[in-house]
Amino acid sequence: MKRLLDVIFSFLALLVLLPLFGAVALVILLDDGRPVFYRQPRVGKGDELFCICKFRTMRKGTRNAAARAMKGEDCFTRSGRLLRRLSLDELPQLWNILAGEMSFVGPRPLIPEEEEIRTLRAAAGIYELLPGLTGWAQVNGRATLGDDEKVRLDAEYRQKRTLTMDIQILLRTAAQVVAAKDVE
Repeated sequence: MKRLLDVIFSFLALLVLLPLFGAVALVILLDDGRPVFYRQPRVGKGDELFCICKFRTMRKGTRNAAARAMKGEDCFTRSGRLLRRLSLDELPQLWNILAGEMSFVGPRPLIPEEEEIRTLRAAAGIYELLPGLTGWAQVNGRATLGDDEKVRLDAEYRQKRTLTMDIQILLRTAAQVVAAKDVE
Protein backbone atom coordinates (compact mmCIF):
# COMPACT_ATOMS: atom_id res chain seq x y z
CA MET A 1 0.00 0.00 0.00
CA LYS A 2 2.82 2.41 0.91
CA ARG A 3 4.51 1.91 -2.48
CA LEU A 4 1.25 2.55 -4.34
CA LEU A 5 0.72 5.80 -2.41
CA ASP A 6 4.34 6.82 -3.09
CA VAL A 7 3.82 6.32 -6.84
CA ILE A 8 0.49 8.15 -6.99
CA PHE A 9 1.52 11.11 -4.85
CA SER A 10 5.01 11.54 -6.33
CA PHE A 11 3.54 11.53 -9.84
CA LEU A 12 0.84 14.06 -8.90
CA ALA A 13 3.37 16.24 -7.05
CA LEU A 14 5.71 16.24 -10.05
CA LEU A 15 2.84 17.40 -12.28
CA VAL A 16 1.65 20.12 -9.91
CA LEU A 17 5.16 21.34 -9.07
CA LEU A 18 6.44 21.46 -12.67
CA PRO A 19 6.20 25.29 -12.82
CA LEU A 20 8.10 25.56 -9.52
CA PHE A 21 10.78 23.20 -10.90
CA GLY A 22 11.15 25.54 -13.87
CA ALA A 23 11.43 28.63 -11.68
CA VAL A 24 14.03 27.04 -9.39
CA ALA A 25 16.02 25.80 -12.40
CA LEU A 26 16.03 29.32 -13.86
CA VAL A 27 17.24 30.82 -10.56
CA ILE A 28 20.09 28.29 -10.37
CA LEU A 29 21.06 28.90 -14.01
CA LEU A 30 21.16 32.67 -13.52
CA ASP A 31 23.03 32.39 -10.22
CA ASP A 32 25.74 29.84 -11.01
CA GLY A 33 25.11 28.27 -14.42
CA ARG A 34 24.86 24.59 -15.19
CA PRO A 35 24.27 21.95 -14.03
CA VAL A 36 20.91 22.65 -12.39
CA PHE A 37 20.56 19.21 -10.87
CA TYR A 38 23.02 17.44 -8.63
CA ARG A 39 23.27 13.66 -8.52
CA GLN A 40 25.08 12.07 -5.64
CA PRO A 41 25.55 8.47 -4.48
CA ARG A 42 23.56 7.71 -1.32
CA VAL A 43 23.00 4.62 0.77
CA GLY A 44 19.59 3.05 0.21
CA LYS A 45 17.64 -0.05 1.09
CA GLY A 46 19.80 -3.11 1.62
CA ASP A 47 22.83 -0.83 2.17
CA GLU A 48 22.96 -0.48 -1.64
CA LEU A 49 24.00 2.75 -3.35
CA PHE A 50 21.68 4.77 -5.58
CA CYS A 51 21.96 8.27 -7.04
CA ILE A 52 19.85 10.89 -5.32
CA CYS A 53 18.69 13.85 -7.39
CA LYS A 54 18.61 17.35 -5.91
CA PHE A 55 18.70 20.91 -7.13
CA ARG A 56 22.31 22.08 -6.97
CA THR A 57 22.92 24.46 -4.06
CA MET A 58 26.70 24.31 -3.79
CA ARG A 59 29.35 25.86 -5.95
CA LYS A 60 30.89 23.73 -8.66
CA GLY A 61 33.85 21.70 -7.40
CA THR A 62 32.69 21.55 -3.77
CA ARG A 63 33.99 18.45 -2.00
CA ASN A 64 31.63 15.54 -1.37
CA ALA A 65 30.77 15.69 2.33
CA ALA A 66 27.76 16.13 4.54
CA ALA A 67 26.79 19.81 4.82
CA ARG A 68 27.35 19.72 8.59
CA ALA A 69 30.98 18.72 7.93
CA MET A 70 31.50 21.91 5.89
CA LYS A 71 30.50 24.42 8.57
CA GLY A 72 32.35 27.68 8.02
CA GLU A 73 33.18 26.91 4.40
CA ASP A 74 31.72 29.23 1.77
CA CYS A 75 30.47 26.43 -0.46
CA PHE A 76 26.87 27.49 -1.13
CA THR A 77 25.74 29.54 -4.13
CA ARG A 78 23.77 32.72 -3.42
CA SER A 79 20.51 30.98 -4.23
CA GLY A 80 21.62 27.73 -2.60
CA ARG A 81 21.19 28.92 0.98
CA LEU A 82 17.60 29.97 0.31
CA LEU A 83 16.79 26.77 -1.56
CA ARG A 84 18.12 24.72 1.36
CA ARG A 85 16.35 26.80 4.02
CA LEU A 86 13.06 26.29 2.17
CA SER A 87 13.96 22.63 1.41
CA LEU A 88 13.31 23.28 -2.29
CA ASP A 89 16.59 21.55 -3.16
CA GLU A 90 14.93 18.28 -2.10
CA LEU A 91 12.05 18.41 -4.63
CA PRO A 92 13.81 16.43 -7.41
CA GLN A 93 13.80 13.46 -5.03
CA LEU A 94 10.21 13.00 -6.13
CA TRP A 95 11.82 11.26 -9.15
CA ASN A 96 13.67 8.91 -6.76
CA ILE A 97 10.35 8.13 -5.05
CA LEU A 98 8.62 7.47 -8.37
CA ALA A 99 11.52 5.19 -9.39
CA GLY A 100 11.18 3.15 -6.17
CA GLU A 101 14.57 4.15 -4.75
CA MET A 102 13.00 6.22 -1.98
CA SER A 103 9.73 6.72 -0.15
CA PHE A 104 8.09 9.88 1.15
CA VAL A 105 8.83 8.75 4.72
CA GLY A 106 11.83 6.76 5.91
CA PRO A 107 15.34 7.34 7.23
CA ARG A 108 17.17 10.05 5.27
CA PRO A 109 19.77 8.53 2.92
CA LEU A 110 23.40 9.01 3.92
CA ILE A 111 26.37 9.73 1.71
CA PRO A 112 28.63 6.63 1.69
CA GLU A 113 31.45 8.52 3.42
CA GLU A 114 29.42 8.84 6.65
CA GLU A 115 30.86 5.53 7.83
CA GLU A 116 30.23 5.80 11.58
CA ILE A 117 26.48 6.42 11.34
CA ARG A 118 26.25 3.97 8.43
CA THR A 119 27.65 1.22 10.68
CA LEU A 120 25.26 2.17 13.50
CA ARG A 121 22.31 2.07 11.08
CA ALA A 122 23.32 -1.34 9.73
CA ALA A 123 23.46 -2.74 13.28
CA ALA A 124 19.99 -1.29 14.01
CA GLY A 125 18.42 -2.82 10.87
CA ILE A 126 17.67 0.56 9.31
CA TYR A 127 18.64 -0.63 5.82
CA GLU A 128 15.56 -2.88 5.74
CA LEU A 129 13.67 0.33 4.85
CA LEU A 130 13.61 2.54 1.80
CA PRO A 131 15.19 5.90 2.58
CA GLY A 132 12.77 8.80 2.81
CA LEU A 133 12.31 12.37 1.70
CA THR A 134 11.60 12.97 5.38
CA GLY A 135 11.67 10.83 8.46
CA TRP A 136 11.09 10.45 12.18
CA ALA A 137 14.57 11.81 13.01
CA GLN A 138 13.97 14.87 10.80
CA VAL A 139 10.80 15.88 12.64
CA ASN A 140 12.46 15.30 16.00
CA GLY A 141 15.48 17.53 15.60
CA ARG A 142 16.83 17.25 12.06
CA ALA A 143 20.29 18.87 11.92
CA THR A 144 20.46 19.38 15.70
CA LEU A 145 20.70 15.64 16.49
CA GLY A 146 23.82 13.57 16.98
CA ASP A 147 24.37 10.35 15.06
CA ASP A 148 23.36 8.08 17.98
CA GLU A 149 20.06 9.93 18.45
CA LYS A 150 19.28 9.85 14.71
CA VAL A 151 19.85 6.09 14.63
CA ARG A 152 17.72 5.60 17.76
CA LEU A 153 14.86 7.54 16.16
CA ASP A 154 15.24 5.73 12.82
CA ALA A 155 15.12 2.38 14.68
CA GLU A 156 12.03 3.54 16.57
CA TYR A 157 10.39 4.39 13.24
CA ARG A 158 11.32 0.98 11.82
CA GLN A 159 9.59 -0.72 14.76
CA LYS A 160 6.47 1.49 15.00
CA ARG A 161 5.81 2.60 11.39
CA THR A 162 2.19 2.84 10.29
CA LEU A 163 0.31 4.87 7.71
CA THR A 164 -0.92 7.13 10.53
CA MET A 165 2.66 7.72 11.71
CA ASP A 166 3.75 8.50 8.13
CA ILE A 167 0.96 11.07 7.80
CA GLN A 168 1.96 12.62 11.14
CA ILE A 169 5.60 12.84 9.96
CA LEU A 170 4.57 14.46 6.66
CA LEU A 171 2.42 17.06 8.46
CA ARG A 172 5.18 17.84 10.96
CA THR A 173 7.68 18.11 8.10
CA ALA A 174 5.47 20.63 6.30
CA ALA A 175 5.22 22.71 9.48
CA GLN A 176 9.00 22.61 10.00
CA VAL A 177 9.71 23.58 6.39
CA VAL A 178 7.36 26.57 6.66
CA ALA A 179 9.05 27.59 9.92
CA ALA A 180 12.55 26.81 8.49
CA LYS A 181 13.21 24.91 11.74
CA ASP A 182 16.41 22.89 12.39
CA VAL A 183 17.83 23.52 8.92
CA GLU A 184 21.51 22.76 8.21
